[in-house]
Amino acid sequence: MTYTGSGDPALADYYPAWLDSLGDDVTLEGSAMDGFVQGAEAVRTVLVQIRSLYDYQEFHFTGPYGDNGWLEEYTAGVRGEPIGNVTLVTRDAAGQAQHIVGNYRPRSTLLLLSRLIGEKLAGTPYAEHFLASES
Repeated sequence: MTYTGSGDPALADYYPAWLDSLGDDVTLEGSAMDGFVQGAEAVRTVLVQIRSLYDYQEFHFTGPYGDNGWLEEYTAGVRGEPIGNVTLVTRDAAGQAQHIVGNYRPRSTLLLLSRLIGEKLAGTPYAEHFLASES
């Protein structure tokens, strides 16, 4: 992914540390999917596929939210189309990510992203949570 400079320059090298600290039974849900996936391997698999589809990613805000939360707000591109996301990560007492929620907008790019993720995850148990390929 490439930082294009229109986000917060202080966040140009930001890496979500919570990605390396997923609880064993962490859950992931969001506006691009139906239902949720559970478990560190499942969550990591889905998140890696999502991030691989971004043309770029620009973080505008990251920081604590409440006592056990972490909030991120960023924009990205998917096949030339803009998409925004707000991610809320809830951590357990040990500091591991326990619940992750991603809220994408606009709907048109969200639907494109969901379909592309479904294609990338085809043949896995995670594909059913995303839109099927267009015929």
